[in-house]
Amino acid sequence: MGTAISRNIDLSTNEYCIKFVSNNPITFNDPFWNRFLAFNITPPSTRNDQILLESKIEPLCQELLKSNLTSGNLGTLIKIFIIRSSELLGAADSNANLFSWQIFNTLFTIRCFLKFLTEVVTDEGQFVEHIEVNGDGTVLDAFISSLFTVIVDVPVKDSTYLIHLECVTCLLIILSVQFHLGQKSDRSLIYNVVMKGKHVISTPIFIKCLLTNFINQQSPVPAYGSNQGHSLVTGLASEIWSLLTFNRKSEDQDNLSDQSEFQKAPLAVQSLLLLLVLVHNWTTLNNPYRLSLFSCLNQDNNPIAPTKDNTLFKIDFNSLYLTLCKKANGDAPTLLLYLLLHRNTSFKKYLLQRMDLQELIFPILKTLYNAPNSHSHHIYMSLIILLILSEDDTFNKSIHETKLKNITWYTERQLTEISLGGLLILVIIRTIQYNMLKMRDKYLHTNCLAALANMSSQFRDLHPYVSQRLVSLFETIAKKYQKLSKRLENNKTNEANETTITINQDAAELEQDINVLEEVLRMVLEILNSALSTQLIHNPNLIYTLLYNKHVFEAFKDNVVFQDIIHNIEIVIKYFSQILADKSQQNEVDAQQVLQVIQQGGKYWPKDKITKFPDLKFKYVEEEQPEEFFIPYVWELVSQQSILNWNTSSATSIAIC
Repeated sequence: MGTAISRNIDLSTNEYCIKFVSNNPITFNDPFWNRFLAFNITPPSTRNDQILLESKIEPLCQELLKSNLTSGNLGTLIKIFIIRSSELLGAADSNANLFSWQIFNTLFTIRCFLKFLTEVVTDEGQFVEHIEVNGDGTVLDAFISSLFTVIVDVPVKDSTYLIHLECVTCLLIILSVQFHLGQKSDRSLIYNVVMKGKHVISTPIFIKCLLTNFINQQSPVPAYGSNQGHSLVTGLASEIWSLLTFNRKSEDQDNLSDQSEFQKAPLAVQSLLLLLVLVHNWTTLNNPYRLSLFSCLNQDNNPIAPTKDNTLFKIDFNSLYLTLCKKANGDAPTLLLYLLLHRNTSFKKYLLQRMDLQELIFPILKTLYNAPNSHSHHIYMSLIILLILSEDDTFNKSIHETKLKNITWYTERQLTEISLGGLLILVIIRTIQYNMLKMRDKYLHTNCLAALANMSSQFRDLHPYVSQRLVSLFETIAKKYQKLSKRLENNKTNEANETTITINQDAAELEQDINVLEEVLRMVLEILNSALSTQLIHNPNLIYTLLYNKHVFEAFKDNVVFQDIIHNIEIVIKYFSQILADKSQQNEVDAQQVLQVIQQGGKYWPKDKITKFPDLKFKYVEEEQPEEFFIPYVWELVSQQSILNWNTSSATSIAIC
């Protein structure tokens, strides 16, 4: 034990392996199983480890694929796990480690062959048939129920940690038929068993266990038998797998961040991924896991009243919140946060009452700031979270009251002191500009602008740099809009001299781009107007910036698309320009004095001078058939963040219910 895996091990010559994968059925009570399952192994903790393991056992898996429908040995091994798992709770402390070791070995062997099956069979029926050989059609149901029972009823301790990890991993592998085969979950036998089986009665506590695993972020324990030679079962461990101990240092650093997260807390990572797979399927049907997650309550609340559907459970929202804060820079935790905010009203209410929201917002803003290095879906979900939070006026007010100092990761400008709200505005503006330059995703910038619009009526004490970026956002888009408009005019003028089809196609694309830019420009103007209408006296820096850049708005005064909004801004500019003109006639004024004049003039600002527009309020609503986005995304996360080494190319063909 303790050395890296030998690349020369040939498991295909091992007598126990040969017997297991042969055509000969091995009875349930055959002593063979005790010897076959007596091995010590350090489970793979990196993708390289997993690939190396699979390369060693692939010949055995190929043989089992040919023989299992005759021998039924895989089904027999599953039945052995079902029986032994039911005895796990009653195992005496004196032999708990030995018993846990045997169950782990059983599960580990099962999951190795199940993973191979999911990748090579051509339909779900074949996969199920390999499990049900010589059975009565209930082996799959009993196996899944046993996995659930272990997760729910067996405490996570040093002696059971790896068993829990294998149970969660086995469930992920079983559910991956959807990933590999494009299997619709509402037509899947496996998903029917998972969603409707007898274990469903324990759904609330099952979801609570998965969340608890995520919250605890428990580190892995040493492998069974590690550093103990063959003391567990003398002489048996040397027979098969004992040399399959993997080096913790991966040669390849691909996906290092995802794999390092797995290495730090594999049970937490796998549990969260399993939860996400379960809740994103059967969304149009009665999904008990989804209902449980969306209805869970804070354990500090009053006792839960009995319910018919038995979906409620309580969990410590404080611990969950603190873990989400620590992990909010990751895709999977961000997706969990989105689900809780969007669907669980109790958690959303709890979160909005927190006094330390900056701990959660900070990593989300850093994700958006580092957009070029982030997954596009991660950027999108981070923005949706901010949009959902911005629907709450208390949140919009509190972020401007939260002061931050020395934001070192924001490199465009040294920010020695700024409000959380100001930083949020800066990062969203940067995301809009990045999107319009690189991604050109209409929904992305729409959500960015919707979040800014929701916050605009609470913009207070905006930093000079924030004010400058708001106005320069309008200026940048305005220049692009004017450039495209001029080009469209030129195209129409030259139409007679060009191929009509080419001109029409070019004109259609230009008009589409211009329409998008018009929407963005108008929204930015509405955001500025909202801030001036509601918080003018509290934003002298914004007024100063408008006065300094008043020429930017000149070209839009007579444009019917923007005329009404521009009119309000022009009134504000004229009012303060006149005050400054009067003041400057008396003596010279510097920048600081200009701000003082603006602050003084704001006290006498006649609010009825500008036209009142409806409040800007946007609410996030999921698109129709959100599964088309979420299911492929979730399986991509499973492929990246676990070490199961699945080919993500098949994710695009996943069918959804």
